[in-house]
Amino acid sequence: MSKNAAQIKVGLIGTQFMGKAHSNAYMKLPHFFDLSANPVLQAVCGRNEANLNKLKNQFNWVGGETNWQNLVNRKDIDLIDISTPNDLHYPIAIEGAKNGKHLLCEKPMALNTDEAFSMYEAAEKAGVVHMMIFNYRFVPAIALLKKMISEGKIGEIRHFNAVYYQDWLVDPEFPYLWRHDSKTSGSGAHGDMNAHIIDLARFLVGEFEAVNGEQKTYIKDRKKPDGSGFGKVTTDDATAFMARFQNGAMGSFLATRMATGRKNFLRFELFGSEGAAVFNLERMNELQYFSREDEGDIQGYRTILVTETSQPFIDAWWPPGHIIGWEHTFIHQFKILMEGISKKEKVSPDFYDGFRCQQVLDAVEHSAKSEKWEKIEPVDRIK
Repeated sequence: MSKNAAQIKVGLIGTQFMGKAHSNAYMKLPHFFDLSANPVLQAVCGRNEANLNKLKNQFNWVGGETNWQNLVNRKDIDLIDISTPNDLHYPIAIEGAKNGKHLLCEKPMALNTDEAFSMYEAAEKAGVVHMMIFNYRFVPAIALLKKMISEGKIGEIRHFNAVYYQDWLVDPEFPYLWRHDSKTSGSGAHGDMNAHIIDLARFLVGEFEAVNGEQKTYIKDRKKPDGSGFGKVTTDDATAFMARFQNGAMGSFLATRMATGRKNFLRFELFGSEGAAVFNLERMNELQYFSREDEGDIQGYRTILVTETSQPFIDAWWPPGHIIGWEHTFIHQFKILMEGISKKEKVSPDFYDGFRCQQVLDAVEHSAKSEKWEKIEPVDRIK
């Protein structure tokens, strides 16, 4: 931890799963990376006071708020971390930009493409640093694969196939949540899970050209947790789609919360003219790699254990062979964010990346309704 580092005072909005993950990352970050600016856990905001106080005390946040407008307008906050239900991303980001706050936003970026572009435009106009939570870019094995692609080890990419499986909605008795209401969440498995693998595809392969999708809701009504009856499910349980990329590659994607027995299984395969790679989040310290340069009876997939200090982000952690976990992805991402704010530099992935991901999400939904291929309109960055 650098004692001479500047301080970036964080205001976190959201006290549930992501609020806990983000709090943990802010707390641990300065202990493992030598930063030019350290995060300060200044204030956390949540509507439920019991949950708010629990998170506040658990991670030693300085203060707390129950109204997000109050937090955004505080003079002692530099960075607004938006970890709320999806319908609040847009108003908080717009208000934060007006107040000159740097912005960090969970995925999916917004309820629709128009909201997402307005958020991006507002952040650029305000001149603040803005970042999207696409934390899987910061898995060392995926960062290593990005480097390998740039070095030509995969060659011309021809296929990207990805699945993201969970099973927490298989039980028909699982209660109705905000994630089942499209007015609050925008979509279900699609926005929550496909957003991750769409971003990984953009990161590793390039921009999408067109998509053709199908969506399914298997359980149409679920019991409300307060016992007041049933809530109508207006979001998808599963979404699958095919894709064409601008560079000519083909893609296939499936996100489902109905994958019986799978808890958080993200896996992708990438095939190129010179090599191939496979990644599985359940084995996140490993990358499988195939090279056409290998010959004869030694040709085959090799498993690279990504724990060497020369590999991305690993030098901050443990000796080779000592694996890291899911929570480290946020720590790695927040390192980039803190340095960007301190040095007044743009960071990646930013709100443009969130907007471009939202374009694909929306196009897939439109395709599922039209039963036709939907093109993705190219949009350049704001200059």
